[in-house]
Amino acid sequence: FSTGEVRPNRGAGRREIGHGALAQRSLKKVLPQGEANPYTIRIVSDILESNGSSSMATVCAGTLALMDAGIKIKSPVSGIAMGLITDEKTGKYAILSDILGDEDHLGDMDFKVTGTENGIVACQMDLKINGLSYEVLTKALLQAKEGRLHILNEMKKTIAQPNEDMKPHAPRIVSITIEKEFIGAIIGPGGKIIQEMQRETGASISIEEVDGKGIVEIFADNKAAIDAAVTRIRNIVAKPEIGEVYQGKVKSIMPFGAFVEVMPGKDGLLHISEISWERLETMDGVLKEGDKIEVKLLDIDKQGKMKLSRKVLLPRPEKPAAPQA
Repeated sequence: FSTGEVRPNRGAGRREIGHGALAQRSLKKVLPQGEANPYTIRIVSDILESNGSSSMATVCAGTLALMDAGIKIKSPVSGIAMGLITDEKTGKYAILSDILGDEDHLGDMDFKVTGTENGIVACQMDLKINGLSYEVLTKALLQAKEGRLHILNEMKKTIAQPNEDMKPHAPRIVSITIEKEFIGAIIGPGGKIIQEMQRETGASISIEEVDGKGIVEIFADNKAAIDAAVTRIRNIVAKPEIGEVYQGKVKSIMPFGAFVEVMPGKDGLLHISEISWERLETMDGVLKEGDKIEVKLLDIDKQGKMKLSRKVLLPRPEKPAAPQA
């Protein structure tokens, strides 16, 4: 779409296709590649007002839109349309920057140049004369560079670099590589765990084995859902570390202590002697199933059994002063 365009609402015309191809070539080279960009990107440019190059406006606006969306482009891209007026009799010429509609229609050249601070990314030239001398082409490129850098500096006043994150409500994809041994733990018996995660977080999760590793792909239509799913998966594949403090949940009470879940599917023994600095004779009324308590991981034996302590996180009572003689 472009302002001043009156025609039936049919398929894309030559202008949309040609301008779209030029803008695509200009922006494609600065997009992140491979795993850094697992998304399909669609840029829509509707020109609401213009007396210059709508394709160069699309390049500049597309760059700003990508950075605002949090796409980590390599460098901002700006573009400018250069024109030319020549007098064949005298050989005189004038190179025009950022040409208007009349200058495009009445002039001898429409030379669109796009690029970053480091150089040209794409260009397109339409000529109404038989050709250009090397001198004219060189001057046109140097003049275009000045214009591009000026426009780029103006763009940076609005947004200088890509946002650190995408918009909160933007659809997202996250890929996590895990050890093969954890694939079953994420899926669960009969798919119970993965189905529960999808139901509670709202994210879609797929997992497959590739080259001896597990590849977990998480899809969600907002940041909150993807963060919740990623956290739960990382908790499943995480390995408890000795000395770390965990927010645990009491899973069962035994006469000699309690089993506390410190990570999903990972329980440790909180012995009755490690619950409090005071001596406890029985577990009655001390803890109950479902209680959430902070515990510290003291040790992991050769069988992988974890020894937990709660009392080391509590203030140690002072010893009563010895009676004086």
